[in-house]
Amino acid sequence: MPRNVTPAMLDTKTPPDVIIRAEARRPVTDPTLGIPVQVDRSGRPRHRLVTIGDSLTQGFQSGAIFNTHLSYPALIAQELGNTTFRFPSYGGPGDGLPLNLERLVRELEKRFGDTLDWWEFAPGLIVVREFLDQVEDYWERGEGAVLPDPQQPMNHNLAVYGWDLRNTLSRNADLCLDVIEANPPQDDFLNQIVENANERAALRVLHSARDARDRALSPLRAAAALGAEGTLETGNGDGIETLIVMIGSNNALGSILTFNVAWSDVGYDDMARNDRYTVWRPIHFQAEWEKIVAELKQIRARHIIVATVPHVTIAPLARGVGGKIEPGSRYFPYYTYPWLDNNSFDPRRNLNITGQEARAIDSAIDQYNDMITASVQQARQEGRDWYLFDLAGLLDRVAYRRYFQDPAARPSWWEEVGGAYVLPPALMALSPPPDSRFFESDRNGRRQGGIFSLDGIHPTTIAYGVMAQELIKVMQLAGVKFYQPDGTAERQGQVEINFQRLIEQDTLISNPPKALSSGLSLIGWLDKNFNIFGRLLRSSF
Repeated sequence: MPRNVTPAMLDTKTPPDVIIRAEARRPVTDPTLGIPVQVDRSGRPRHRLVTIGDSLTQGFQSGAIFNTHLSYPALIAQELGNTTFRFPSYGGPGDGLPLNLERLVRELEKRFGDTLDWWEFAPGLIVVREFLDQVEDYWERGEGAVLPDPQQPMNHNLAVYGWDLRNTLSRNADLCLDVIEANPPQDDFLNQIVENANERAALRVLHSARDARDRALSPLRAAAALGAEGTLETGNGDGIETLIVMIGSNNALGSILTFNVAWSDVGYDDMARNDRYTVWRPIHFQAEWEKIVAELKQIRARHIIVATVPHVTIAPLARGVGGKIEPGSRYFPYYTYPWLDNNSFDPRRNLNITGQEARAIDSAIDQYNDMITASVQQARQEGRDWYLFDLAGLLDRVAYRRYFQDPAARPSWWEEVGGAYVLPPALMALSPPPDSRFFESDRNGRRQGGIFSLDGIHPTTIAYGVMAQELIKVMQLAGVKFYQPDGTAERQGQVEINFQRLIEQDTLISNPPKALSSGLSLIGWLDKNFNIFGRLLRSSF
């Protein structure tokens, strides 16, 4: 039994290869892992920034992919200066795909004000149904169903929401087309969430990702094709200056989206069968990750930044109820939807995972991150200019209910790594400062939250800015040059994101919806009547 682990921490359903840990993994604060590398900086790569990932990299928030110009890769590209960064856009009558919860909440607010009283429930149901119908028609039968031009240049942001390691290795545009053609959409009056939304979103990313024989490419192979284009001067050398890789969250995220812990087993690497699993065993994650690393080493990129996997149980969609399991523990007895409080939650009636299951999930993710860190270490020892971006460590240091409300639960390394993560001054000046709780606001403004959007999983725009800022620091450490907007003058010193401007662009922060008070009653009402989270989130990530 690992050190500091007691029998009470163990879950009998947890596979034997999961090493249960008493505290969260210590964050890595040196992206180089203390291993120097000599870098050949001759020539100018054709593509300054390319990204591979899932929803966090594509720019997903509040239940939809939209505002992709405010994803962290796009924000970094803006700071690089006069450079081309290609990414898909998603519009439509509902502002995104599959369902923009913020837009829906504002539609209800426009019709009913800042509260939805009991006598307005029936009219409210009609408004929601009409909204869902418009969005569904646009993406299934309207302009949104039109395929993008496959002759356009490949995108630089190759991320697709909901994709795990196997998808990133194997899925491509043609496979997505096959799924849509095999399952033609139905104009269903009862089930009005866009069908095959993930495949439709992926086609806007990858439809132009094809080789000389018109064969569809996976995200990894598409990045390799971009890297093979070489430098602007000769065509030789690395075609990508910086490649950012941020994947793996979806190998564990399903556990809190479904509130069901189903450990991977036979068929974990089969895209036709592995949807039944919600958490990958470490041995299975390692087998898939080794394939990812092998393909990354074939990509001609001058610098590669690899991110760790966040602890998914910190996301406020899974709210801990009851008191902590024991004094000094970071876990609650149960985790369930955030609109259920200690009084309304019933473990026999409401979906949940237990504190022991949450610990097992986090421990497995710690092992994922050990593997990711080891791969970066090995690459640097081989002379490759790879870096580690410890996103998991960053998120741990903003976990409000886990560590801020209960300082006794903080891990032994807390002060050694600088304590709580300090948000940029412009964000700290907000009242209240953003935190990791589920977003709440009323007629007086934002009451809590601000780091996570309305789906309780994905960052707000300002939080994407924080991710961009930290990645810029790694890129500058790697020697990447940033230029003024016209591309003529190199920027000196630490490049800083303009967070004041980002606050203005983040509508949840600058103009909070007035109808999200009363214990998240509106979000809970939407889920109760339309199973929004059950049908939307569980099928999308």
